[in-house]
Amino acid sequence: MLNNVLILDFGSQYTQLIARRVRELNIFCEIKPYNKIPEDLSSYKAVILSGSPFSVRADAVSHPDLSSIRGYKPVLGVCYGAQYLAHFNGGNVASSNTREYGRAKLSFIKKGEPFFNDIKEGSQVWMSHADTINELPKNSVLLASTHDVKYAAYKFEGEDTYGIQFHPEVYHTTDGKQLLENFLVNIAGVAQTWTPDAFADTTVAELKEKIGNDKVILGLSGGVDSTVAAVLLHKAIGKHLHCIFVNNGLLR
Repeated sequence: MLNNVLILDFGSQYTQLIARRVRELNIFCEIKPYNKIPEDLSSYKAVILSGSPFSVRADAVSHPDLSSIRGYKPVLGVCYGAQYLAHFNGGNVASSNTREYGRAKLSFIKKGEPFFNDIKEGSQVWMSHADTINELPKNSVLLASTHDVKYAAYKFEGEDTYGIQFHPEVYHTTDGKQLLENFLVNIAGVAQTWTPDAFADTTVAELKEKIGNDKVILGLSGGVDSTVAAVLLHKAIGKHLHCIFVNNGLLR
């Protein structure tokens, strides 16, 4: 799948929500741990760095190798992701005087910036961080601010690498979907061709090819994952699928 988006997960509670928002744009995405970047990145048109409950100033910081991504793929750092890009490229990230959590409004947006196309000053965003960016890297430019957060959004000059201190994936950020569309569609050029039905059809075809005439035994817990797997397998191989229900004691 050539129009794919890679989400690198740093442990954020919102990572799955980022994926959901991307898929709502009819764009397929995959979530991978930050330290398990695929060697073959040819199918990915853009990369999103998630938030994290940790600090880039910690001794044991999550430190992925982005050398195969930066400058080659459009990158969007969200919250921790933005702090990471700033901190390890010559910027300064420090502890906030008070934890910044809640609604804020964009008081400044750089005029003519495609990243903020169709988003106006006064747009509401959602903040959730204990650290803040105090100084940007020298080769970057400020794109947006709130009353309390000067560097709410920025980009690196000469490349499509962006950082935002707020969370576009939560519904409190009123123009979050528009922002993601600006980045993924207008900047990264990702085609909006993915649908759940198309994904199911592709998966069924792949299962048919891999399994052939073999038989499959599948444990069913009653949860979403195993149930969806069972439905797709049954569409692919029919009576060659044998399901075993496992009562794990946690059913409702």
